[in-house]
Amino acid sequence: MPPPGGGRAGPGPLRSRGSRRPPGPPPPPRAASPRPASLAARPPAGPAGSRSVLALVTLLSFASRFHRLPEPPHVCWDETHFGKMGSYYINRTFFFDVHPPLGKMLIGLAGYLSGYDGTFPFQKPGDRYEQHNYMGMRGFCAFLGSCLVPFAYLTVLELSKSLPAALLTACILIFDTGCITLSQYILLDPILMFFLMGAVLSMVKCNACADRPFSASWWFWLSLTGVNLAGAMGVKFVGLFVVLLVGLNTIYDLWDLLGNLSLSLVMFGKHLLARVLCLILLPLALYTTMFAVHFTVLNKSGPGDGFFSSAFQSQLIGNNLHNVSVPEHLAYGSVITMKNLRMAGGYLHSHWHLYPEGVGARQQQVTAYLHKDLNNLWIIKKHDSDTDLSDPSSPVEFVRHGDIIRLEHKETSRNLHSHQHEAPLSRKHFQVTGYGINGTGDSNDFWRIEVVGRKPGKLIKVLRSQVRLTHVATGCLLGSSGKTLPKWGWEQVEVTCTPYLKDTPNSLWNFEDHINPKLPNISLDVLKPSFAEILLESHMVMIRGNSGLKPKDNEVTSKPWHWPINYQGLRFSGVNETDYRVYLLGNPVVWWLNLFTIGLYLLTAISTAVALKRGVQLSSELKELSQVVLHGGGQIALGWLLHYLPFFMMGRVLYFHHYFPAMLFSSMLTGITWDTLLKFFAGFLSPSTAARRVYGGGILALVLLIVYSFYLFHPLSYGMIGPMASDPSSPMAGLRWMDSWEF
Repeated sequence: MPPPGGGRAGPGPLRSRGSRRPPGPPPPPRAASPRPASLAARPPAGPAGSRSVLALVTLLSFASRFHRLPEPPHVCWDETHFGKMGSYYINRTFFFDVHPPLGKMLIGLAGYLSGYDGTFPFQKPGDRYEQHNYMGMRGFCAFLGSCLVPFAYLTVLELSKSLPAALLTACILIFDTGCITLSQYILLDPILMFFLMGAVLSMVKCNACADRPFSASWWFWLSLTGVNLAGAMGVKFVGLFVVLLVGLNTIYDLWDLLGNLSLSLVMFGKHLLARVLCLILLPLALYTTMFAVHFTVLNKSGPGDGFFSSAFQSQLIGNNLHNVSVPEHLAYGSVITMKNLRMAGGYLHSHWHLYPEGVGARQQQVTAYLHKDLNNLWIIKKHDSDTDLSDPSSPVEFVRHGDIIRLEHKETSRNLHSHQHEAPLSRKHFQVTGYGINGTGDSNDFWRIEVVGRKPGKLIKVLRSQVRLTHVATGCLLGSSGKTLPKWGWEQVEVTCTPYLKDTPNSLWNFEDHINPKLPNISLDVLKPSFAEILLESHMVMIRGNSGLKPKDNEVTSKPWHWPINYQGLRFSGVNETDYRVYLLGNPVVWWLNLFTIGLYLLTAISTAVALKRGVQLSSELKELSQVVLHGGGQIALGWLLHYLPFFMMGRVLYFHHYFPAMLFSSMLTGITWDTLLKFFAGFLSPSTAARRVYGGGILALVLLIVYSFYLFHPLSYGMIGPMASDPSSPMAGLRWMDSWEF
């Protein structure tokens, strides 16, 4: 009888299972590979030995990350964004970011607990911190970055059962200049990689409990996997890649369990429910809770208001829609703002700048702008009258469904206008401009206003009525395309007149601000959205913001193929020889070793798989090594692919630091692959002392090479002052191995 709850368990590493051979005579044996002379050059270190090494690598990791942590005492690279967002949490000021909130919340919490008061502006790189306490936030990120080394060590130790493999992996990460640099500043990357590696380690540890399903340790590691998945997703959307890794392994694991005929379907159902609970429901509950905390803490109006709907903004203290009353029905002479109903569609906006030569008619630009601004204000007027409706003695006349109106830009006194010139970005759409002088234009300024689902003659409600504006002359609809204009358009959103007469969020608007002293007001409390609506809206806004990211002026971007070859780094601090310079670049020896090892692993795995498929008789030691290569290494190689290949399909701007999660997997793969190959070659030597020397010497040579290369390149992480490497007199001159390196 199988033990209760028998079978394999865990979030699903690709482990081997005894194959079932049909009855009959066994096939003739293939030529056996020679049995190595003491393949295991040294027996695996016991728990005490592995713990001692773990303590050593952890100490070195913390020492390398906390060394010169206060330097430089000014804002470096993206600290200007994430430090500022930490300040927003401390001040409870609402903001918008393209990433989920957990990482910024933790940065803000670290700053708050360490005494930072949230008053530093984080305006631009190079601003000195002066008396402001920034060390709590840097120290928090350095702490999480330091944990990556022991996490990787324990993961490789579990997969390979080899202390040298784990030690080699740890040395790669300890002495990589890129990992050190990325861990020492107020950034999301060390937080993301902490949860990512935590999820991988928890998954592997849960797999080790496969023979004890539903035990306390099994539940602990399975639940911790789910917690770390929620953490990874809560920091950046690329955390979904590790979710996919765990998901694929879980599917494999459940499929394997289903084929275990000694396992009842009832017990299989329990395994399935356990994974649904810990790997789906638990992460989703924690992820949702993060947003609940996020929206509860950020309850004051801030720079992110305009990205969200009018209903959402009405909840923010200090927003012009919070606890205010506005006239309920739209009237002629009212000063209004119009917000596009597309997620992050923006406000109808104009400014004095003209469209450039060659872009339609050279008239005033009309765009959609995501922020509150005086240039968002328009005056609604009759199409055939210039009567001054602001006169208190003039009667109030309401705007009704089907009316033909003019919209006059309050700041520039030009009318909203369209014609048959093509829009700047959207083909077959018409250009929208500001036209006329002091409200006097032509018939192309006339628009028919209609409310979705209403009958002609009905009044139009502020905030609640969804309206479309149809251009009378051409019949097209005013809309926001969602496309970002070039720099001549201040990277605002394109507004067009679309000939495709279909009600979509792009072509629907609502009136938000409404100023008319002649009308009575109503409260906006009726607009309060539910949490589910806020959660959905926030994700739509983040996804759109992510896809629309563009590089800033003089910013170094890169392509995915650049990353594994360490083609080009990023300047974290300083530009010229008088500056304190920090340059994000991987240790070249480490990165090129990792790249070479990926190809080497592929050849090794294919050779091993072919040998096993052809029935080559292997010794017990070689069988163990083949399992490590195919299953332990296979999981890590899959992780590398999932964290690297998707970037080739992304349309957003990309940077060098996006590769570092994949680099963690390639480093672990290097440790496993070289340990396995050295054992294989050393195993053919006799006596066993020679095998131990070859194996130990190979590992030692790799470690010394990595340490020496770190000695050469450590100024990249810990700071350089003096001549640039392009200057022959610079101490770094001989280390500029690629012309694309700019340190």
